[in-house]
Amino acid sequence: MSKIIEIKKKPAAPWYIAGAVWVVGALALPIYELWALGLTAAVSVAALAAAFKLCPPVIVKKEVPWLTGREDADEMLGRIDADRKRLLELDERIPDDALSAAIRRMAAACAGILAQLEKDPDKASQVRRFANHYLPDAVKILTLYAEMEETGVSGENAEEVRRQVEANAEVIATAFENQLDSLYSAAALDLDADLEVLKGMLKGQGLVE
Repeated sequence: MSKIIEIKKKPAAPWYIAGAVWVVGALALPIYELWALGLTAAVSVAALAAAFKLCPPVIVKKEVPWLTGREDADEMLGRIDADRKRLLELDERIPDDALSAAIRRMAAACAGILAQLEKDPDKASQVRRFANHYLPDAVKILTLYAEMEETGVSGENAEEVRRQVEANAEVIATAFENQLDSLYSAAALDLDADLEVLKGMLKGQGLVE
C-alpha cells in the first residue's frame, strides 16, 4: 500500500566543506587564540552559506503509504498499484508488439484509476470487482503467457492459451479503460461479460475453480 514521492533534501557537501575549514584553520592558525578562533568560525560560516547556494538539493525517492483516510480504499489502492507494476514487468517480458501495446493500455488505465481513487476514495466500491477479480485475473493469465513464451512450451493446449490471450488482449484493455471512464460518471459498470472471457481462459488452465 504505497506510492513513490520525491523529497528534496539539503546536500551534505556544504557541511563537509565547513568542517574542512576548521581542519585547515586548526593546522594553519593558533586556533587556541580568540582572534584565530573567530576568524575560522567566520570563514566556516561563509563557506557553508556559499556551498549551500552552489550545491543543488538532493532529490530522494521515498515509498510512502496510501493515506486517503479510508482503510478499505488504501488497501485497494495498494493492490491495484502492485498489479499495475506487474503489468509493466509483463510488458518487458512479452515480445509480441500487439500484446505489449494492450498491456500498456491496461497499465495506463490502472494508473488513472489509482489517481481517481486517491482523489475520491468513496469511489472504491465502484471498482471493487475490478480490483478483486478482473485485474488480478488478467495479470494471472498474462503471466502464464509470459512463462510459456520464456520456456518455449509447445503443444495444442499451449497454442490455445496463446491464441486466446492474443485474441482477447485488446478486449481486456478496453474493459480496463471503460472501468476508468465509469469513475467519471455515476453509472455502475457491468464487467461480467468481459470477466467471463478471463475466467474461461483461467479455468481451461486449472488456475481457478
